[in-house]
Amino acid sequence: MCGIIGIVGTQPVEARLIESLKRLEYRGYDSAGVAGVVDGRIERRRAAGKIRALEEVLAGEPLAATVGIGHTRWATHGAPSVRNAHPHTQGRVTLVHNGIIENFLELRERLEAAGRTFESDTDTEVIAALLDSELGMGKPPVEALKATLDQLAGAYALAVLIAGEDAMILGARRGSPLVVGHGQGEMFLGSDALAVGPFTQRVCYLEEGDFVALSHGAAAIYDADGRPVERAVRTVPASAALVEKGNYRHFMEKEIHDQPEGCQRTIAAYVDTLTGRTDISGGIDFAGLSRIQIVACGTSYIAGLMGKYLIEQFADLPVDVEIASEFRYRHPALRPDGLVVAMSQSGETADTLAALRYCQGKGMKSAAVVNATESTMAREVDVVWPIHCGPEIGVASTKAFTAQVAVLTALAIAAARARGKIDAAEEQRMVRLLLEAPRLVAESIKLEDAVRAVAQEVSKARDVLYLGRGPMYPLALEGALKLKEISYIHAEGYAAGELKHGPIALVDEQTPIVILAPFDSYFEKSASNMNEVMARGGQVVFITDADGERHAPSGARVVVTAPRCDPLVAPLVYAPPIQLLAYHVAVLKGADVDQPRNLAKSVTVE
Repeated sequence: MCGIIGIVGTQPVEARLIESLKRLEYRGYDSAGVAGVVDGRIERRRAAGKIRALEEVLAGEPLAATVGIGHTRWATHGAPSVRNAHPHTQGRVTLVHNGIIENFLELRERLEAAGRTFESDTDTEVIAALLDSELGMGKPPVEALKATLDQLAGAYALAVLIAGEDAMILGARRGSPLVVGHGQGEMFLGSDALAVGPFTQRVCYLEEGDFVALSHGAAAIYDADGRPVERAVRTVPASAALVEKGNYRHFMEKEIHDQPEGCQRTIAAYVDTLTGRTDISGGIDFAGLSRIQIVACGTSYIAGLMGKYLIEQFADLPVDVEIASEFRYRHPALRPDGLVVAMSQSGETADTLAALRYCQGKGMKSAAVVNATESTMAREVDVVWPIHCGPEIGVASTKAFTAQVAVLTALAIAAARARGKIDAAEEQRMVRLLLEAPRLVAESIKLEDAVRAVAQEVSKARDVLYLGRGPMYPLALEGALKLKEISYIHAEGYAAGELKHGPIALVDEQTPIVILAPFDSYFEKSASNMNEVMARGGQVVFITDADGERHAPSGARVVVTAPRCDPLVAPLVYAPPIQLLAYHVAVLKGADVDQPRNLAKSVTVE
């Protein structure tokens, strides 16, 4: 959950960099560092652990710079240590980075073959080496940055210093947010509005693919194609920076767009990207478990259903998922050799807490998948698996859902390996697929215009059905839940195979049917369901990939084409379109998207 700050200043920046990094501590981190331009050269100060350790380093070696960058690092590639702490330097280039570079091993091997050496285990150092190589070819900084970005696959937010360019900071974003702050003769760069809040309230939000060159009093912004662009500057009250919506109308919309970065942070916490191994800490002996019992409510319950599909398929470990409010009242049969997993964004959901305590009373080992690591649930379990998605303000959960699914996917891979159901090579393959998810989620969000067009029709409906097979069935439940809780349209999710067992009676010309059907082993049967629906006049909203679009039965009224992806990560990739559909329908109907009627963010009473 890394944080970034950059200052092109007229006064010393050391204290201001530290002040900003302290404001970013809420994001979570395990090392910190700063760098600045001192007498024409770039100097770094780094420390493992908390910011106070960095302050101790600076007390002994002050940074006398007026232009500098700072970073709090959440370890992804490489263990928390000084050598892996940001900023990283290669030649003339010193930079900090949020995100995951998917092709860093390929790039590193190419650079090493050309004579480069690396001092860290990070993917970030590869970016610095690439940029230094481009500069070495005689390219000016902005052109060299564009050439570097074109070689990167994955997600990033960057702040860059270049030796010899003493009054400039470069920045870039793809899949991770970055804001520019406008001061009086000074410019700022931050991972969010809170980072630049102590220095200015005038900010602009870089859009996906943008990169920027900051100088004293100016920001030259370029889009992904390298064309100069203007981005609106707006005023953000300092007190509201932590929960600022940015350029979005609602928190829900912002949180949908936050998901690439959220997934990246979550995944990075549970896999070792250098070895391709999962890292689910806490001492859980998956090989010795007889079963896993997941208890949850609402969207967390649906994420748990997704986990059941994944864990049972890959780890051959029985998983039961139950609605927490019903669980303990039916006196379930439990054994102490099982694991109870409580799932809750807030960690305070009363029914889930009660179900958790019931299982603990039966002698079961316990774990919690939560966003709030200081919550009651987190304090009471044996093992905490945080989802790391950051504050979620909208009542309708979006980024917490995908973060929960990401944790459960990593857990499924780890359990499969521990139980001998996959070997090390297969674990590495699955981890590589999981690391691709943030980029694919970002591509999926780009479907927003197509989804907005679908919403025009869906907003007129009285009833909507969602259908899916396999892991798309829980996602159909989630799509229906999202639509009804924020747009107040009646919606139901069904396993597509159940269509003929009752729900088909609801199909008519006024009923949109949302079918989630990537081109996978279930596709042929899903296509058959489409034909059944269309034969009865149902209006199909078909969400698939390019292969599915080519093989779809003719007559689907709308096709939303998602990115191609492996079935392992399809639940993550197909979540944004259904969230965006609910969001845009609610907006068209004039509903209060962030505070839907009768609902609360955290249900703390039974």
